[in-house]
Amino acid sequence: MDETTRDALRRSLGTRARRWLLVGTLLAGVLCAVALVAAAAPADRTFAALSETVQSLMSVVTPLFGILLVRDLRRAPGSAPVLPSVLAVGLPAVVIGVVGVLVCAATLALSPAEVADEPWRHAGTVAVGSVLVQVVAGLVGTGLGLLLRSTVVAFLATIVLPLGLFGLLDAVDALRPAQPWLTPLGSVRNLLSGDMTVLRWAQWLCVLLLWGVGLNAVGAAVLKRGGDPSGR
Repeated sequence: MDETTRDALRRSLGTRARRWLLVGTLLAGVLCAVALVAAAAPADRTFAALSETVQSLMSVVTPLFGILLVRDLRRAPGSAPVLPSVLAVGLPAVVIGVVGVLVCAATLALSPAEVADEPWRHAGTVAVGSVLVQVVAGLVGTGLGLLLRSTVVAFLATIVLPLGLFGLLDAVDALRPAQPWLTPLGSVRNLLSGDMTVLRWAQWLCVLLLWGVGLNAVGAAVLKRGGDPSGR
């Protein structure tokens, strides 16, 4: 691991504000898990159902870590490489995903209330999917951070663009089957259900290539060229 990559990893959680952001994200996951177990019907008290809501909630914040890493990159003197900052978002993403898995598992295991007949069905796949969900969310953050100079605009775009595309496809019956191929939310539902097939893994890979690899490649090219599609 070269010094540039080590520096990017340090920066991912290297300030007090970012560590507090991480703590706040995880705390929101804990509170959500406890509230869900308390309020849900017994049939809905499963690891998969709990993870779907908790991990989805935390994934709203995960892109912000990527956006902040790109902001550091813009402020750095000279021409710093983009790839280390893109890869470094994996650190907070994996932390959020893994801690979220532990929170959901502990909350379900310690619940005094009645749970579903098979509460741990597909638990292994859901655990892996939880981390993958956060990684893709972080990459969406770096990609839109590279494309949009404003931190606020980029963060709002991480919410509006994926949900907007999902809603657009959902509004047209003929386009609805494209949701898991083209939108993060479509693949998130599959991953966190735990019921993955070869087709569903292919759909997730397509989303990763579009929103993770493709978005960051375009953003890196725009940054290198010195342009800014936001016009700011």
